[in-house]
Amino acid sequence: MGNSTLLQLLRERATEQSEQHAYTFLADGNKETGRLTYGELDRRARAIAAQLQSLNAQGERALILYPAGLEVIAAFCGCLYAGVIAIPAPPPEAGRLKRTLPRLQAIIKDAQASLVLTTAGILEIVSEVEADFPELQSMRWIDTEQVDLDLAETWQEPDVDQDVLAYLQYTSGSTSTPKGVMLSHYNLMHHASYLKQACGYETNSVTVTWMPYFHDYGLVEGLIVPLYNCTPCYVMSPFAFIKRPLVWLQAIANYKGTHSQAPNFAYDQCIRRIKPAQMANLDLSCWEAAGNAAEPINPKVMQAFWEKFAPYGFRWNAFAPAYGLAEDTLLVSTKPKLTEPVFCHVSTVAIEKDQIIPVRPDDEGVRTFPSCGRLVCETKVAIVNPDKLTRCSLDRVGEIWVSDPSVAQGYWQRVEETNSTFSAYIADTGEGPFLRTGDLGFIKDGELYISGRIKDLIIIRGTNHYPQDIEWTMQQVHPAFRPDYGAAFSIDANGEERLVVVQEIERGNEGFDTQKAIADIRQEIAEQHELQTHAIVLVKRGNILKTASGKIQRRACRASFLAGELGVIDDWSEDPKLTANFRRLRQEVDSLAEQLHTT
Repeated sequence: MGNSTLLQLLRERATEQSEQHAYTFLADGNKETGRLTYGELDRRARAIAAQLQSLNAQGERALILYPAGLEVIAAFCGCLYAGVIAIPAPPPEAGRLKRTLPRLQAIIKDAQASLVLTTAGILEIVSEVEADFPELQSMRWIDTEQVDLDLAETWQEPDVDQDVLAYLQYTSGSTSTPKGVMLSHYNLMHHASYLKQACGYETNSVTVTWMPYFHDYGLVEGLIVPLYNCTPCYVMSPFAFIKRPLVWLQAIANYKGTHSQAPNFAYDQCIRRIKPAQMANLDLSCWEAAGNAAEPINPKVMQAFWEKFAPYGFRWNAFAPAYGLAEDTLLVSTKPKLTEPVFCHVSTVAIEKDQIIPVRPDDEGVRTFPSCGRLVCETKVAIVNPDKLTRCSLDRVGEIWVSDPSVAQGYWQRVEETNSTFSAYIADTGEGPFLRTGDLGFIKDGELYISGRIKDLIIIRGTNHYPQDIEWTMQQVHPAFRPDYGAAFSIDANGEERLVVVQEIERGNEGFDTQKAIADIRQEIAEQHELQTHAIVLVKRGNILKTASGKIQRRACRASFLAGELGVIDDWSEDPKLTANFRRLRQEVDSLAEQLHTT
C-alpha cells in the first residue's frame, strides 16, 4: 500500500470501496441506529474539513467532544482532512461537570486549543456553566451534525505528509498536569500495519468495540485499525456495556466478531453479572482475539471467564493479553491469535526484591504472571535497571524500554519531559534512543511480563488515576492531616489492583476521632474519584518519605505497608488480614510504652 497518511488511505477507500460497509453504531449495544460506508465517511469528513478550512484552521488544535457514535469518527477524519490536530477528549456529562470540566480546562490550556467539534447536546450541557469557564467561551464551537454536506465539494486537499501530527492523545490522570502525546500520520500508519500482522487481522475479520474513542485502545485498535484493514466495525457506547455487559457478547455473536478488546475488569463484569438464563442463544465461537490490556491482567478472571463461556463457544486460546501505552501509539506486545496463553510462576518473596525465581504453581508463596505476549513485529525492548540505566540480567525485573518507529514524537510543548522519556540511552553501551515506559517487567522465553510500575499511575477498572489527585482529596478531609505527607498507591489483592492510602497526622492532634476521619476519607475518594478504597492507614510523622527534591516516595511507602512497618495511629481495610499486623504492632508498642512508664 503506497499511502503514507490516513487522509490518503481513506481517500483511496472512498474511491475503490465507496459502497463498502465501514462502521455501524449500536445504540444501547443492540440497535443499529447509524451506518457509514467508506464513501459516506469520506464525504462527511470532507464537509467538516471544508468548514475548518474556511476558518484557516490548519495546524490549530481542536477538541473532539462527542457521545459514542459515528459522528466522532467523521469529526476525527475531518480534522485529518483539514490538517487540524485533533484532540480526542472525554465529553462533559450532565450531572458530572464538576469532575469532567477541570480536566478539559487543563487540556485546553496545555494544547492552546482554539476549536471544539461536538454536538448540539453537548453544547447545551456546556452552555449551563460556560460563564464560570472563560476558556470555553474563547473557543470556536462547531456542531458538526449541522455542517452542510455540500461543502464537501469545496474541500481542498491540504499539504500533509507522514511527519505531520495527526492528533494529540492526552494521557488520563492528573487534571493539573496533562500530557499530550504527539502522534504523527506515520506513527499511526506504521503501527496499524504492525497490528494487522501481530493481531492476525484478515479480510474476513470483524471488529466489535465499546472502548471510548478518547482512550488509545478504543481509538487505535477500535476505530483506526478497521479503517486500515478495510474490515467492518461495530461500535457501541461504554455506558451500554457498563449497564448490561451481555450486550457486548451478544454483539460479538450476532455480527460474528473476530476481534474485540477490553480491560480485565470487563471480563470480570461478564462473569459476575451475566446470568445463565441470558446466554441461551450465545455463540462466541467466532471470537478469535479477545484483547485484554489497559490494566493489570488477572489470571483468575481469565480462567473464570473461559469456564463460564466455554459452553457457548469461547475458546481458551482466543484470549489475547497485551501490553502497551499511548507513547508507543498503542501496543508493545500481544499474544498471537489463537495460541495458548502463557503464564510464569515465580516466588512472591523474590519478586518483591525484583528477582525472578521460577517455582511450581502449587508451591507456597507463588505469584502467577500472565504473559502479555510477544513483541509486536520489529519492536525492540530492553529491560533496564532504572537507577543505573544498564541492562538487567535475565533473572531480574527492570524498567521496560521500547524502541520502534511507533514511538511518538514526544509530549506537546514539554521539551524536558520529552527528552527524559523519549530519548533514553543505556549507560554502558550507548544504545538508544529508547522510550522509558515507567513500567517494570521481564522477558522470559520471548514472552513479556509486567510486574509493576515505577511511575505512580494507578489503574483500576480500566481507568487511570494520578496519586497526587487522590492525596489532595484526602488531605482536605481533616485539619490534623499533615499537608503534602500522604501517599496513594495500589497493591495486588487477589489478582486485582486495589487502592491504598496512607496519611501522616500532625503532632498534637492525636485526640480526634480517627475512625470518623477514615470513614470521611472513604466517602470523599468515592465521590471525587469514583474509587473504592481498599485500605486506609493514619500514621505518625516520619512515615512518609520524600526524595531530596521533595517528591513522595510512594514505592517505599507501599513496601512499608506490605511489610507492616508503618507507625500506625489507626487503620481500616476491607481485608482484616492487612490490618492484623498493624494492630499487633500497635499493641506491642503500647505494651512496651506502658512497661517503660511503670518502671
